[in-house]
Amino acid sequence: MPLRLYNTLSGEKELFVPRVPGKVGMYVCGVTVYDLCHIGHARAGIVFDMIYRYLQFAGYEVTYVRNYTDIDDKIINRANQEGTDYRTIADRYIATFDEDMDRLGMRRPTLEPKATEHIDDIITIIQQLIENGHAYATEGDVYFSVETFGEYLKLSKRNLEDMQAGARVEVDERKRNPMDFALWKSSKPGEPWWESPWGQGRPGWHIECSAMSMRFLGPSFDIHGGGKDLVFPHHENEIAQSECANGCQFVKYWLHNGFVNINSEKMSKSLGNFFSIREVLQLFHPEVLRFFILQAHYRSPLDYSDQNLREAQAGLARIYEALAGLDAALAEQADDLQTVPSAAELAEKAAGLEPRFREAMDDDFNTAQALGILFDTVRTLNRFLAEGGGRNTESRPALEQLRRSVDRIGDVLGLFQTRAADWLAEREAEKSRQLTVTEQEIQSLITERAEARKAKNFARSDEIRDYLLANNIQLVDTPQGTTWKVK
Repeated sequence: MPLRLYNTLSGEKELFVPRVPGKVGMYVCGVTVYDLCHIGHARAGIVFDMIYRYLQFAGYEVTYVRNYTDIDDKIINRANQEGTDYRTIADRYIATFDEDMDRLGMRRPTLEPKATEHIDDIITIIQQLIENGHAYATEGDVYFSVETFGEYLKLSKRNLEDMQAGARVEVDERKRNPMDFALWKSSKPGEPWWESPWGQGRPGWHIECSAMSMRFLGPSFDIHGGGKDLVFPHHENEIAQSECANGCQFVKYWLHNGFVNINSEKMSKSLGNFFSIREVLQLFHPEVLRFFILQAHYRSPLDYSDQNLREAQAGLARIYEALAGLDAALAEQADDLQTVPSAAELAEKAAGLEPRFREAMDDDFNTAQALGILFDTVRTLNRFLAEGGGRNTESRPALEQLRRSVDRIGDVLGLFQTRAADWLAEREAEKSRQLTVTEQEIQSLITERAEARKAKNFARSDEIRDYLLANNIQLVDTPQGTTWKVK
């Protein structure tokens, strides 16, 4: 099926038809670099990294632009708190952002411009808006006049009159309308500034993204993305100023990822429930965080909790375990057709995996469905290998095709980038490092428990089992004896 994506502008899924056949221009709002990135940033980064990868997988030549907002009130305030300059703060947190994205396996965008590198572009656009009557200067500041754009709020589907009536906007007598927003801000004492026709100052937030996207993608391009929280006011204001400056449609498709909730509550600094990417990666492998995020459709809300991350880790481990079995079967194969099952079902699954994956992804990048298809294939693979199918030389083409398809799918999702056996070995090593009891103590308690059971002292046997379980050690009784594993 052809690619269809949900356009926030129309509120519907639409057939994706790029402006230039075979090429895609995509702009995604980056971070304001004044602090470490949190898991909300991780979600946006992973979602649009996945979209970037899938568009390339589908054969498009993609120009992906993601900016850095490196001048902003928050950056200036942080610099003042630390007694340094804005550039030191911006450079520091650009570096930490890049490190976090690299650890999460992000594919670097085609271009990563900084707002301060495009002051001339910003001034040019503002001048155009003033000349055609959509902006006005007052006391060194420049504002966009929202009443001059008849389609204002078309993205967020709001009503300007209602918003004016209930506007929670600080009263500014210089504004013609309380909803007018700043394109240029006059500098205050001690703040960084640039020369402009309106005096020394700096750009407003919204105009920065318009200038950078238009510089690299032109006045009209295919996809603009970001978090759902950016629909209003940021993206709404981008549309207004860009379309008024250029006289044409700014963006064809608007894509927005959903919110991240923390233990069912909206993530909020006021609630103190923010988790930085670095905090999460101290506890979980980067692929676990990617897998967790991609398990949900990108537009759906996502509930972050340690339990949900542990479940994602277990799900990812199931796939890696199946891949380890697949790799072993490919490494050692013997012909014993009388005792092994037919490879027909596996061959059917292998042949259908990639087409089914494409079908899911073509439905608005439905990674949740795509991973479900992968799990369905893994169940067939596990059953086939458990029955000895790996010994059947006739199964080799299906196994090889399946491995190739998983590699290609993994490349789109940013998963399965580690040799399966190595990934599993590292997870087991992590579990051992996290043990609160030593292996020697575990073995000693297993021996004591066996003696207690032989003496029919089941109370002591249960006590030992419960003690170990409380320390995340699960005992497994088999005909050959008792073994253990980390829960």
